[in-house]
Amino acid sequence: MKRILTASVACLVFGSALAQAQNAADDPGVKGVGKMSAARKLVSAEQVEAQARQQYAQLLQETAAKNALAPPDHPQLLRLRAIAKKLIPFSTRWNDRAPQWQWEVNLIGSDQVNAFCMPGGKIAFYTGILDKLKLTDDEVALVMGHEIAHALREHGRERVGKAAATQMGLGALSALLGLGDVGRTVASAGASLLSLKFGREDETEGDLVGLDLAARAGYDPRAGVILWQKMGAANKGAPPQWMSTHPSGPNRIAEIQKHLGEVMPIYAKTKGTTVAKLKPYQSNWPELAAVK
Repeated sequence: MKRILTASVACLVFGSALAQAQNAADDPGVKGVGKMSAARKLVSAEQVEAQARQQYAQLLQETAAKNALAPPDHPQLLRLRAIAKKLIPFSTRWNDRAPQWQWEVNLIGSDQVNAFCMPGGKIAFYTGILDKLKLTDDEVALVMGHEIAHALREHGRERVGKAAATQMGLGALSALLGLGDVGRTVASAGASLLSLKFGREDETEGDLVGLDLAARAGYDPRAGVILWQKMGAANKGAPPQWMSTHPSGPNRIAEIQKHLGEVMPIYAKTKGTTVAKLKPYQSNWPELAAVK
């Protein structure tokens, strides 16, 4: 059994002034990301974010009770927070509410190969994804960027909006427009924010926005190719794409490779060089080939 981590709760708050300053870059970045779904407007961002805060706090409390929450000085938690601190300033490119969020990053002791970012910037990683995949900082940044992208693009709010509309029915939509008390409906529809399953389009969008965030923060976007090769190796026997709501590993890799040309110049610029002078990205798994 993996040793359970000592419990502690901590919060990271990042200033909007820094975010605004660092988002002044002129680089257009990744392409192919469309408009956010109109369904998210069926519920307010404030309501969904409040629900997320409540659920996240409950998760931390339950995790701490099991002695599975990493203390503030845990090396892996410090690493995660350092990476988040570099990524988050670029979040306002994708959502102008991001500077208002009370960002948090925590580490949970669990064998699960998982991580998430809830609405409002509530991030958690499980030790399983770090240990089993032996993630480099670049690969952690791609995972974290992907999860942050779900929050920035309000995929959770969209899901809650659709669920609320289904529960209330078409005849009750006036309540969602402010003519009635929808708090109970939102709470019910958002009851599973911690375990939301996103569709293929949301997952692809998460990959692309994650590439953009990572590149601007100085992390190698090519790590996304290695990341999904590692995921594929760790999830042998997973169902094919047509049976899943998520794009399969090979398809995700192909989509990432398709967009590398849009973000590699940004990454190279953070390193003070050009794409042509960058060395191939080498995995810490010897069996995986370097990505040029």
